[in-house]
Amino acid sequence: MAEIAAAEGLALRAYLARLADTLTPAERAERAEQARAVLNAWNGCALTPAEQDDLGAELDRGLTQGMKDVPLQRGGG
Repeated sequence: MAEIAAAEGLALRAYLARLADTLTPAERAERAEQARAVLNAWNGCALTPAEQDDLGAELDRGLTQGMKDVPLQRGGG
């Protein structure tokens, strides 16, 4: 995803935010299922729903902590 974002001239965070804003919940679910299928084919990763929930919660905690560590950017010049 970082390569896609860079190719579009965006930071990964901006790309993900834009992606989240442009997809419907059904489209996000479809993309998530496609990503799970690719991971399974690539490395045999087949997480249970409970494991997916645990990883999702871990990701949310990491993103929340990361946002606390990033200084607020203000517009202007």
